[in-house]
Amino acid sequence: MSGPHRVAIALAAQMSLLEVASAYEVFSMAAARDHYSVKTCGAPSATIGTWLHADLDDDFEGLLSADTVIVPACGDRNRSQPPELIEAVGAAHEAGARVVSICTGAFTLAAAGLLDGRRATTHWRHAARLAQEYPRVEVDPGVLYVDAGTVLTSAGKAAGIDLCLYLIRKDVGPRVANDVARDLVMPPHRDGGQAQFIAPLRATDDDDVMTKVRTWVLDRLDQPLSISDIAAVAHMSPRQLHRRFLATTGVAPLQWLNSQRVFAAQNLLETTDLGVEQIASRIGMGTSTNLRRHFGKHAGVSPDAYRRTFRGESVV
Repeated sequence: MSGPHRVAIALAAQMSLLEVASAYEVFSMAAARDHYSVKTCGAPSATIGTWLHADLDDDFEGLLSADTVIVPACGDRNRSQPPELIEAVGAAHEAGARVVSICTGAFTLAAAGLLDGRRATTHWRHAARLAQEYPRVEVDPGVLYVDAGTVLTSAGKAAGIDLCLYLIRKDVGPRVANDVARDLVMPPHRDGGQAQFIAPLRATDDDDVMTKVRTWVLDRLDQPLSISDIAAVAHMSPRQLHRRFLATTGVAPLQWLNSQRVFAAQNLLETTDLGVEQIASRIGMGTSTNLRRHFGKHAGVSPDAYRRTFRGESVV
């Protein structure tokens, strides 16, 4: 990708503030900022939540220069959508933009003719009406989002975030998507029953001694470490170490150590082709059996399932 990918979020009266703000936030987060530029486009008179205005004064013309156009939900009925919005969305797609809807924003895409002959989704509460009003659309109410090439649709509000993460993953790779997801405290690809894939607990204290101890431990994750080993480095008794760890990290030393090892395993699963046995050796878990046990406890899935989620290409 040459230059930041231009994301334009359509802004019209009665749109959902949460959907507008969440899409803006996902593509504006620190991990994504080098890859995307984000703006809102709409009528200057349109406000969302009584205070949010469009960035530009050119109505919806800003959509025409975007690489990706996002259309949040616009009221409960598509007939309340401004005709100029429908026209601009269609024109943006014709100009080469990828068009994305969140929730009932699918009605805007359908009104513009972009969903004809395509599989699409929307919030389950409105799926039957979408199918009734636009019979040429193949409505699937049972999925979080649908990728139909240059047109993508999602279900309710949270599914819109899932779709935005999917787009980042598709555009610039899993590493950036994973970082954004961790900042959001979300899995990068939501799949039923999976735990939240977030970085393990980290300390926020200014205790220099404990900071040095944790750094020492992180540099030796591949080695067998006991509480006595760590306590000796801190020049404390194991009991004193336990108290200081609880005070500065909120968890016991071994719990913190295991979480750091699982986090290291996550990074290796995401970025290398090493087998589970090799990873277990590198992070000090010893055996694949031991790694699988701790990994399942902390991440909620097996290492193999985690790797498929973060590196696989499957879509809903």
